[in-house]
Amino acid sequence: MGDMTTATGRSWDEAERVARQSYGRLVAFLSARSRDVASAEDALSEAFAAALSDWPQKGVPHNPEAWLLTAARRRQMDAVRRGGTRAAAADHLKLLADELSEAEAPDIPDERLRLMFACAHPAIDRKMRGPLILQTILGFDAATIAAVFLVPAATMGQRLVRAKAKIRDAGIAFRLPDRVDMPERLDAVLEAIYAAFSEGWTDPSGTESRRRGLAEEAIWLGRLVVALLPDEPEALGLLALMLHLEARREARRTDAGGYVPLADQDPAKWDGKLIDEAEDILLAASHRGKIGRYQLEAAVQSAHAIRRQGFEPDWPMLEALYGHLLTLTGSPVVAINRAVVIASSRSVEAGLAALEAAGGDERLAAYQPYWAARADLLARAGRKEEADAAYGQAIGLETDPAIRSFLEERRQLTVTS
Repeated sequence: MGDMTTATGRSWDEAERVARQSYGRLVAFLSARSRDVASAEDALSEAFAAALSDWPQKGVPHNPEAWLLTAARRRQMDAVRRGGTRAAAADHLKLLADELSEAEAPDIPDERLRLMFACAHPAIDRKMRGPLILQTILGFDAATIAAVFLVPAATMGQRLVRAKAKIRDAGIAFRLPDRVDMPERLDAVLEAIYAAFSEGWTDPSGTESRRRGLAEEAIWLGRLVVALLPDEPEALGLLALMLHLEARREARRTDAGGYVPLADQDPAKWDGKLIDEAEDILLAASHRGKIGRYQLEAAVQSAHAIRRQGFEPDWPMLEALYGHLLTLTGSPVVAINRAVVIASSRSVEAGLAALEAAGGDERLAAYQPYWAARADLLARAGRKEEADAAYGQAIGLETDPAIRSFLEERRQLTVTS
């Protein structure tokens, strides 16, 4: 019994590792032939289920990814055979030929970049391109994607199903677009990469298996896009932004795991090499003659990075950067950050006024950072009862124990001071 339990544990661990590291690569490869993302995901899901049944009995195969690919392909062929049409028969023969021709291939070609640009095709609803990339490439569930884009989970799930059907029905090719057409699709690709990075960023210690490695994966994808489009300023801007943020990973938690906000972080713990690289990339982007969202966000992080040299951030400049970002994006999240900066560049009362204006967006009602920012500014303004209530909202919405503990401590200081 003990040996079986151990074997089951090893099998689950290996399946989790493959799902974390290779899910998008496998889905991209499986769907590149059929152009049916949903069926590729279904086949891969069945293959993982088969692995969890087979591996504890027979042992984890030497090449788990290849085992899963073969199992998923066979399920695809079974599904095609059940279709029972002439077109289905042709598809079955093609899948069979592909399997035979590549049966001995030791490596699985990486089709992710092609799939990313396929998901960003003009035939796909613009609002769904980023979410679709997040699910197909990185395996995010609809609820997680919905939280990223501030929409109901059921709505996001329905939209994702329709978007995948569009790829299949329109016969969208899994190929890199012509260079002249690539910038049109780039926004969605960059949006998805940044959303993936942000998910990994919320788990700084890398303890959650679902998020583990996402930040590194996003940076890798960002470098890939920059290599493909070295003169595209927003691709450079996003890479600079992610590197600036990743540079602070070690400073975001105490040795005991406590949360440390940016203002309280020790700049000596920041990764100077990553920051220097980010600064060089941002400078290169600024020479391309076109300013966009990611360059502005990277510039915000650059303004904070000056603390490495012993200087305080230039708050009026940060307010101006956030003002440009708000004009460009209309994002309520940017509006919150701008309000917090205004509290430092002008006054707490001015910051609260800006935050009140942003608070009219109904999407912020369940958004923890809004309530945390409101609580902090109300506390600084001496409005203890209102601050206490806002802290209660923020704590109730927070899922990270370290941040929740930090907010509870701040709340206690507000009440007792």
